[in-house]
Amino acid sequence: MSMKRTNVYADPEDLAIIKEAARRRGVSEAEIIRQGIHLAAMANRVWDEPLFSRTFEGPGRTPSRTDVRDAVVDAVRRETDPGTAA
Repeated sequence: MSMKRTNVYADPEDLAIIKEAARRRGVSEAEIIRQGIHLAAMANRVWDEPLFSRTFEGPGRTPSRTDVRDAVVDAVRRETDPGTAA
């Protein structure tokens, strides 16, 4: 992967934390900064498609506690019952 150089201003206290973390983890300070940039980029990314589709098939209401409990019991039963096909 090619990289591009850039300059940023950082708080000295943050840089001290990065320096200590890099020493502790045995990686370069630059690697920790790259990881932080990647996390910030992903947190601010605008996705082409919504996470949830409006075409969700379901009962059209929020499930009750009983609905959730019954679904969990059924799922556990399917996973633990050797006679049930998965």
